Amino acid sequence: MKKRFVAIGALVVLAAAGYFGYRYFSSSASYGTVNVNLGAVEASKLCKDLSGHPRVVCLSNELKKSLSAELAGKVQLNYSVAEAQKWSNFPPAGYRNRIGATLDQFSKEQLTIIKAILLEATGTAKNEGYDELEQILNADDFLNANITGSNGGFSSGNFYLAFLGTPSDKDLWQLYFGGHHLAVGFTYQDGKLIGATPSFRGVEPFEKFTQNGRENEPMKQEQEAFAAMLKALDEKEKAAAKLSQTFSDIIVGPQKDTSYPTLRNGVKVGDLSPEKQQLVVKAIETYIADSSDADAKTIIEKYKSEFADTFLAFSGTPELNTANDYVRVDGPSVWIEISMQNAASWTGIHPHSVWRDKRSDYGGNLGK
Repeated sequence: MKKRFVAIGALVVLAAAGYFGYRYFSSSASYGTVNVNLGAVEASKLCKDLSGHPRVVCLSNELKKSLSAELAGKVQLNYSVAEAQKWSNFPPAGYRNRIGATLDQFSKEQLTIIKAILLEATGTAKNEGYDELEQILNADDFLNANITGSNGGFSSGNFYLAFLGTPSDKDLWQLYFGGHHLAVGFTYQDGKLIGATPSFRGVEPFEKFTQNGRENEPMKQEQEAFAAMLKALDEKEKAAAKLSQTFSDIIVGPQKDTSYPTLRNGVKVGDLSPEKQQLVVKAIETYIADSSDADAKTIIEKYKSEFADTFLAFSGTPELNTANDYVRVDGPSVWIEISMQNAASWTGIHPHSVWRDKRSDYGGNLGK
């Protein structure tokens, strides 16, 4: 068994092939008002004989043991889809209904456990999963440090954590984490992941920036993968994929869980050549990889099996480097959309994007 060390400067995996074991956090970062020495507590010593979903459960319960009654009351909530729906892409000043406790309310030891939970629940690829999540939090610290007189609530300390339902290998529960430009909602039942969505990703600044001891550019590969997919289409395919509308934002975003278009437009992925279909797979994987590696493999195979009835569509330019450039993948299950828009707080452009699963959003409990 080997140990995985995660530093703010890089994600380094030292593990036997196919195995996910111990974790350390070996550097420091400023998370909101808390100066966190991530090596202060070796979260790897907790639940060390477990991996995957059982380890997520074990670590979550270890965190709960360390909480005061007041903080535990904020973190541990009853399961409710209505509560799970309280996520947003806005910073705290724009949306005040999130649930849970913010990171700046936890001790540095507790934050280390939280990071171990998130690392176990998410993917290990560079600029995806946990690494992407951490860079998005860094972006908020960058805005906080570089916008004079900022009152938008930008800070990695203003991201929320909650457990909806009791973490268990038997019961229904959700791991809720998110804040500005980020929403993570993993729903578990009987020790299995039954829903990895809704999953929101955005970032500002979009271009490379330095913060918390590292260079950050968490969503560049999403842009590049989807642009490569669109630019590979021939003229006839591009014409079929081109939407007549202009989109300034995503349409199935927070509090818009059922806003899918009635008519499904675009070019069918199943009609594309195998080479072009593989580019679609690579683009989709930049979102699926935000879930754990093992779960991502299962999810992508399901989506590939539905390519005959999956549509690819875009608006604006295929380069996805201009405001109002927009792309979506619309299948029987998968829904991914990216909207490039003018920067709100910095310069240039920045993306809003969402990954939905029409059949397993909120673990398939939406509307029940």
